[in-house]
Amino acid sequence: MTQLTLIIGNKNYSSWSLRPWLAMKQFGLEFNEIRIPLYSPDYLLKTRQYSPSGKVPVLLHDTQTVWDSLAICEYLAEAFPTMQWWPEDKAARALARSITAQMHSGFQKLRQNMPMNCRNKYPGKGLASGVQQDIDYITSIWRESRQKFGAGGNLLFGNFTIADAFFAPVVLRFVTHDVQLDTVSKDYVEAVLVLPAMQEWIKAAQNETEIIPQYEF
Repeated sequence: MTQLTLIIGNKNYSSWSLRPWLAMKQFGLEFNEIRIPLYSPDYLLKTRQYSPSGKVPVLLHDTQTVWDSLAICEYLAEAFPTMQWWPEDKAARALARSITAQMHSGFQKLRQNMPMNCRNKYPGKGLASGVQQDIDYITSIWRESRQKFGAGGNLLFGNFTIADAFFAPVVLRFVTHDVQLDTVSKDYVEAVLVLPAMQEWIKAAQNETEIIPQYEF
């Protein structure tokens, strides 16, 4: 296999980094990992050594550089086409791509008010205006995906796909803030949390020592 390197931020806070990292781990890709703590004094300088965006995550694949979490996952799906990154069924794949893109660009109220934080628990915190609407919409997406295409397993489309990688940070947000969920959504959260790669990420996140005040309450 050709050389893969993924540049990420703090595992405790960086939801964008989690997505491609989780996908790569779940699909068994071997890769080097470079961690650059968010908001550290030399963060911008270090990230721009790898990407013009000055942000994480960044994928290095031989001489190719890919940045942005969705672009990275789409690139990997093309680079390793024998792995089932998206659902095989056309209708399921269309829905998976739609909800992944929606998660990538939307739900700003939830992102802003319920930051990802694997180390701490803040039950009831972050329920600002508009957040519950985001929660309700996300859980409706989960229920629809599970009902229509989830029969083959415990994840959104049965087996793990890029869509699950993109909703994994939401799972962690819901755990941190003790969001009350319906039965289908609870089961989905548990299915994501028990993934070996998620357990590995959470353990590493809990061992980090950096504190970013805007991600704490």
